[in-house]
Amino acid sequence: MALLFDTHVQKMKYNVLREVARLAYQDALTPQQLLEIPKRIIPEGKPSFRCCIYKERAIIGERVGIALGGQADGNVVEVLSIACDECPVDGIQVTAACRGCLAHRCMDNCPKGAITVVNHRAQIDKGKCVECGKCMSVCPYSAIVQNIRPCVRACKPKAISIHQETSKAMIHHEACTACGACVYQCPFGAIMDKSDITQVIRLLLDSQDNTAYRVYAVAAPSMAGQYPSAAPEKVAAGIHALGFHAVVEAAWGADMTAWLEAQELREKGFLLSSCCPAFVSYVEKNFPALQDRISHTLSPMAQIAKWLKQTDPGCKVVFIGPCIAKKAEAKYTRSVQYVDYAITFEEMQAMFAAREIDLASIPGEPLDNASYFGRIFARSGGLAAAVAEALKEQHVDPAEFELKPAVCNGIEACRVALLKAQKGLLDANFIEGMACEGGCIGGPACLSHSSKNAAQVDAYGRSALEETISQAIHVLGLGAVSREDPR
Repeated sequence: MALLFDTHVQKMKYNVLREVARLAYQDALTPQQLLEIPKRIIPEGKPSFRCCIYKERAIIGERVGIALGGQADGNVVEVLSIACDECPVDGIQVTAACRGCLAHRCMDNCPKGAITVVNHRAQIDKGKCVECGKCMSVCPYSAIVQNIRPCVRACKPKAISIHQETSKAMIHHEACTACGACVYQCPFGAIMDKSDITQVIRLLLDSQDNTAYRVYAVAAPSMAGQYPSAAPEKVAAGIHALGFHAVVEAAWGADMTAWLEAQELREKGFLLSSCCPAFVSYVEKNFPALQDRISHTLSPMAQIAKWLKQTDPGCKVVFIGPCIAKKAEAKYTRSVQYVDYAITFEEMQAMFAAREIDLASIPGEPLDNASYFGRIFARSGGLAAAVAEALKEQHVDPAEFELKPAVCNGIEACRVALLKAQKGLLDANFIEGMACEGGCIGGPACLSHSSKNAAQVDAYGRSALEETISQAIHVLGLGAVSREDPR
């Protein structure tokens, strides 16, 4: 089956993860074997994306290090300094389109006197320029432009800046939400998420075919949009073939989360969703006054992992999804007691390749426990729809309590809603916060980002055997589920 990646950066990342996974499965992660990976990926010949093959190999070597876990600095995203050197850093600059016109609006509107006209062309004194952009807005020829690095533009929480001396990107961990937008948007792949792929493979190998302990894979519902030619049931079978004891739907946990958040919303009257870890982190770091409004309910990943740990004491749980922030949630939040590791669809595909698993030819395995509402958590608006359904199933009279959701599609929409909520101007009582545009199907570690993904997730939802949230929870053998207080 042909691989579908959005960019060549993703394919290069996949190549590295595949080689590392192959060695991990062979229990051959020796220094000598790891040093051979750059040579296998970048053979002798002409360079394809850097000045020479030796620099390309050096960058691959850095990628191998991050595939092995990277630096232990409290974040799951890391800049590859050796790869971060190709972006322009001029900021606002005058282009050849400048006609040296008589109006001189750029010069007259500059509050710092940073613009002069020399030889019929505007020039900017970088020592005076404060990047306010007024000159750009008044130029009749649009001859003044601003170069913003893709990583800086992608980082809505403003956690990335450029080092003044080295001109390399720097991530400010105190502001970073681990959303992964910079990872996906960097054209040179100079920012990468740290991987636990070797630890997951070691976990599988040490389980001795799940006899020493059982290893469960919790698969995100957004997997429905990852492989156009392979149904979710085939993906589940492929994950099982990697050595997992069983594949469990994260959507099952979403059913529990929706049920609990509906109860909590009714009790408190106003609530912020807790499903997206990047959104939760964004609130905590930028809107601390609203932090106590975040739902105490565990995320779907942690909710189903908690149930697995209670049902099968001693088991191990690995989450697989499109989200880089889930890695941070699994490492640095209360979810650490339930989730052993979180990996992405990119890492999952690398493991498939390392084990030579062909999804097109493998028989499918049923995934039939979650409801339609749990499965549509993967796209924007799905959580709000699930909470509405849960309130309905809990027989809440709309005259007594009416759900008024603010569905926030992307971190910018979240910021606007949170600002309004902070000032008491938001006409809503429930904020569905999704850091990625489109929801989880827009996650940075999806294999591809297709306009069809939302429709595929909805179709996956409609195929569910459980018609209601309460039916899905009943399958778990739970008369009721409980949330955790405090956060």
